[in-house]
Amino acid sequence: MAQNRRVAVTGLGVVSSVGIGKDHFWNSISNGKSGITRIKSFDTSAFDCHYGGEVKGFSVFDFLDDKNVALLGRNSQFAIISSFLALKDSGYRLDTLKREKTGVILGTVFGEKGMEHSLEVAAQRKPDKITYSQIASSLPNCISSNVAAYFSLSGRNSVIPAACAAGNYSISHAFDLIKSGDLNCALAGASDYFSKAAFYSFNRLYAMAPRKCQPFDKNRKGMLLGEGSAILFLETVDSALKRGAHIYAEILGYGLSCDARHLTAPSQQGIEKCIVKALRYSGIGNRQVDYISAHGTGTYSNDRTECAAIKRIFPGYKSIPVSSIKSMLGHTLGAASSIEAVACCLSLEKGIIPPTINFRTTDKECDVDCVPNKARKKNIKVVLNNGFAFGGNNCCVVFKKWGK
Repeated sequence: MAQNRRVAVTGLGVVSSVGIGKDHFWNSISNGKSGITRIKSFDTSAFDCHYGGEVKGFSVFDFLDDKNVALLGRNSQFAIISSFLALKDSGYRLDTLKREKTGVILGTVFGEKGMEHSLEVAAQRKPDKITYSQIASSLPNCISSNVAAYFSLSGRNSVIPAACAAGNYSISHAFDLIKSGDLNCALAGASDYFSKAAFYSFNRLYAMAPRKCQPFDKNRKGMLLGEGSAILFLETVDSALKRGAHIYAEILGYGLSCDARHLTAPSQQGIEKCIVKALRYSGIGNRQVDYISAHGTGTYSNDRTECAAIKRIFPGYKSIPVSSIKSMLGHTLGAASSIEAVACCLSLEKGIIPPTINFRTTDKECDVDCVPNKARKKNIKVVLNNGFAFGGNNCCVVFKKWGK
């Protein structure tokens, strides 16, 4: 087992409500552009919330001339396009990949469960009209399987349904597999589409804001839902250097914890354990973190608990920028921390921290430096990416600016 192998990020692919592709995405979040618009994919008249971060104008044919991909569910389409963009960005030619040593490790919350309704309707009317694509799109592992099938990647393949920390969980697992030598490289990240089930559920939990997401603001009213996908292409540092690849960042380590306490209420102790484990694994002291990409959902409980944990672990917390791009994208569920991982890598490379928009009033319980409303230039070397989830599934990943 080659436990000492270092892991680099050499490709970034993203589909989001503020842009498709890393350049459009970064242009938007670094300029504080919001992707929140009135929901168009289904009727919201029964609820108080009518806004979310839907991906607009998405078509697989803008990237791939493949009718088979167009027949897949929206979530698989997001994941395939994000993977395509990440592979293209990495500069790794598919014909040179050892496909049996290339993994696909993805996370999701809702998978393609939206297809279940189509199956039910088809079964009630004419069972013989149920299509192969409908059946294939209803399997829980269909997202990673569809990505692997499209690119003919026969290495380790997994879907990690770790709720809203699924993106970080997937990146961490892929990191382990590459570090150990089980894989040479991997497509790692997560994808979630704008699901009716998610919208109905979060409304029933009274967790939704009516129109805008305001992380850390005293008058925050809750989260907004979003959709999207982000994939990181990971490989060993040695491999990246050998082929002269552009390295966005190095992954130093991660931390995992489970609150083992409550399905929806976050635990400060659980979050603290996760952050501490991530720092220890990475060999990083609490004074070496230059930026924290917050989970920052905009709910009263989550923001207060996350800030309390940060303040306890980082004595000089007021000097550490802590921003939430969910203020612009909404909460993209399983995809959230993988989209935020892309933002972390680009922040390290460009020396710019994306803002928390919609911030107006300071909350003394959330008195972190949330980079209010406007991006900030700063030379940052180490970033902590926070991802917390229902069920108390926590995962934090540490990224470092590339330097030999």
